[in-house]
Amino acid sequence: MPRISLSLGLLTLILLSAGCMTPAINDEARVGPFFHPKNVVSDLTLGGVRRVVLLPVWGGQGVPEESAASLDPVFRQALQDQNRFEIVAPSRQEFLSRFGAEALSSTAALPHDFMSTLKRVYGADAVMFVDITVYRPYPPLALGIRGKLATVNAPHLIWAFDNVYSADNPEVAAGARHYFLHSGNQDVPGDLTPAILQSPSRFATYASHSAFATLPPVVLPALTHASDARN
Repeated sequence: MPRISLSLGLLTLILLSAGCMTPAINDEARVGPFFHPKNVVSDLTLGGVRRVVLLPVWGGQGVPEESAASLDPVFRQALQDQNRFEIVAPSRQEFLSRFGAEALSSTAALPHDFMSTLKRVYGADAVMFVDITVYRPYPPLALGIRGKLATVNAPHLIWAFDNVYSADNPEVAAGARHYFLHSGNQDVPGDLTPAILQSPSRFATYASHSAFATLPPVVLPALTHASDARN
C-alpha cells in the first residue's frame, strides 16, 4: 500500500511539474523571428466591400477531394475571424448545382455570367478564391495558398496572395507555434506547441489565419489620415 501511495505522489509531482513546461521566455514560439508573407498585392482599403462570397477551396490534382473539402470550414472560420465583411459560403453541392463544378480555381475561365450571378443570388460585392498550390499532409507539413479577392461589379482585384507555408522553414515553424500558444491552448500541461507542426488541420488553421491577416483594412487607420493631412 505505501508503495502505491508513493507512486501516486510521484505521478502527481510529475504532472504538476509538466504544467510549468511551457515554452521558455526566449523560445522561438515567443520571440520569433516569425514568417511574414511577402508575395501579397492589395489595395489600401477594401473600398466599400460589405459582403463577400467565399468559394469552396480548390485543390486541383494535387489535393484529394475529401482533403480539399475538409479545408472549407478552416478557411471560412479564418476569414470570419478577420471581421472585415459579411461572408457567404455556398456549399460544394450548391456550387455544383449552380456552376457545374464543386470548386473553381482563381486562374480558370469563369462560367458564363458568374459575377452577375454572385451579385444577383447572394448580393455580393466581391468574391474570394482560395487555391491550394502545395499540399503535404505529412511532416514536414506544407501548404501553399493562393487567394484572390475581386469585386463583382466591373471586376477589380482588391487583394492577391500567393505563398507557401512549410514547416521546415524555421520562421514558419515559429509562427505556427506562436499562433498555437496564443489561441487558447497555452494552459495545457507541457509544451504542446510542436503538435501544430504534426497536425495538417491545425497547421492549415495557422496558415489560413496568417494569409487572411494580410487583407486590406476596411478603412485607413486614423493615424494614417492625420499623417496624410499634414503632408
